Amino acid sequence: MATKSISSTEAQNNFGRVLDDVTHNRARYIIERRGVSQAIVLSFEDFARVLNDEQERQAMASIIKECQPEYSLGQVIRPAGGTNREK
Repeated sequence: MATKSISSTEAQNNFGRVLDDVTHNRARYIIERRGVSQAIVLSFEDFARVLNDEQERQAMASIIKECQPEYSLGQVIRPAGGTNREK
């Protein structure tokens, strides 16, 4: 079961292929926006396995830990063109 990283644009433009890869090949996709991990796509079967299997939970926790250095630094990440609501 491979974990692949792709941009949000690539995921949007190829969602059917991503979904097929996830459901038929048990692939997992990390979706990134502007180089920052935003979401993960995995099959329903894999999701159930993660919830019910300690080893799978630990593997998923490792993936999450690898993908979250920006958040652990406590930096505020704002979308480009967004408004600054923090004063």
